Formats: sequence, C-alpha cells, structure tokens
Amino acid sequence: MPTFTALTTLSGKDQAEALGEAMERLDPEPTGVGVFEIEDGSGLWEVGGYFTETPDAAGLALLASMYGARAFAISELPETDWVAKVKRELAPVEAGRFFVYGSHDADRVPEDRIALLIEASMAFGTGHHGTTQGCLRALDRLATQGATPRAVADIGCGTAVLAMAAARLWDVPVLASDIDPVAVEVAAENVAANGLAGKVHCLEAAGLDHPDLEAAAPYGLIFANILKAPLIGLAPAIAARIAPGGHAILSGLLEEQGPEVAACYGENGLIVHETEVIGDWITLCLRKSAN
Repeated sequence: MPTFTALTTLSGKDQAEALGEAMERLDPEPTGVGVFEIEDGSGLWEVGGYFTETPDAAGLALLASMYGARAFAISELPETDWVAKVKRELAPVEAGRFFVYGSHDADRVPEDRIALLIEASMAFGTGHHGTTQGCLRALDRLATQGATPRAVADIGCGTAVLAMAAARLWDVPVLASDIDPVAVEVAAENVAANGLAGKVHCLEAAGLDHPDLEAAAPYGLIFANILKAPLIGLAPAIAARIAPGGHAILSGLLEEQGPEVAACYGENGLIVHETEVIGDWITLCLRKSAN
C-alpha cells in the first residue's frame, strides 16, 4: 500500500495546532497528523500528515493559505520494510566498553565487551546516533574514574540502552522511564532480552513525575538523552534529585545548544565535568558538588 506525506512549516504553536486539526477534516483523510516545534531556535513549527491515498493538493494549498503556512510538500514514500532494512544496514556499535548489537549480529560479540542486545524498533536508541554513543562513552569514562552511584535513572529512555548499560556496570537500582507507552513497552522487552528484568524497572512517566522515581532518589547518576527544551525544563527537577557528588549525562543536543543547557544546569548546581562532540551532537557530563 503506498504512503504519501504532506509537510509544511509555519510560525506559532496555536496556528500550527489549528492547521493540524483542519488537516484531519480533509478528504481523503490522513491516517495521522503530527505537529512539532522545530528545535533550531527559528520559532517554526512543522505540520505533516500521512495518507494512504493521494492527498488533495488543492485542499492542502487552501489550508496553507488560510493558516499562513508554506506550500505543502507532497511526497510518495517507497514501500520499505524499515525494520528489515535497519537490521541489514546497521552494523554493531562499540562505545567504550559497550557493544550494542542486533540479534542478527550475535556471532560478532567480542568477549572483552559489555554486550547490549537492541533490536530495531519504534523506540529511539539503537546506539548508532551520536547522542546515544556520546552517553555510552561518558558512562564508560565515569566508571573508569571510579563512579559508584547508589541509584540510576534514565529519563526518556527509548530502548533503555543507557539504563541497561548502567545495570551491567553496577548492582544498584536502575529506573528507565519514558513519556511514550510504546517506548516503555520496547524498553521492557529489551530489558528482558538482556536478562536484566530484575535490575531495570521500566515505567511510563513525564519527566521525573512518578512515585517510583521519587522514592528511589537521590540518584548518583541521571541520564536524559532527549531534546534542548525539555532538558532545560527539567533542570531544577534533575538537579534536585542528584546526590551530592553525583552526575548527570545529558544529550539530544546539537553542538551549538550545549552551552545554553550547561549554563541552565549550572544555575541549578551542576557544573560541567566533561563534554564530547560526535558529528553535530554534543553530550554533557555534569557533576553536583559534594558539599
């Protein structure tokens, strides 16, 4: 079955959400509509829809005009088994002592690495993205430096690869949370596949808003590999739940966004311990004063 997309951009959240609602009344109807803020400081929002029939170009042009959006770009997507494609094309990833692989590469796991099995899925975090690699490498360095957290949290966990990496290192409680229930389901499946069901607890939560996350605090380490805006919004909550001398590993950031996020966390008592840039992406490792 063919799939078509129609994408546009415009200024303002209210206008974007109104346009998204209007798109749902098109004929043929879209199978899904998304409204997202573009995280580049431009103030633009992207509005897009997916269709199983050729979308009404005239209707989309009218909506774009009515809501002050750019002309919709309409495209037909090729029919692709994306999971099979990912399995064929994504090679295993080595990040410090960690080796992230799919089951199709089980025969390639080195004996001297900590192996993490992650299948291609609908959740973010197969280990190939510069942000995930950066977090794994930062974790590897903290462990080498002698870090021994009493508890670990992975906020916005996706596949739970970071939570599982920490669980392989330390015999401490590890909580992996995500706002997306699909990601939580994927995370739990990965945790079970790696034999870590008794060590990593997966839960659905917005940020740190969950009684289990509250009960396990303070943390010696908190991961948050998400985006700039939610990282800034979560700064006070994350900082408050890190134990003295503890660390936060943050990513999901373009290199130029790093200083602003670091400054925000600095205002909340976390100072830069290390940074690493991989491609266009930066990972921040921050430390809370021991005093």
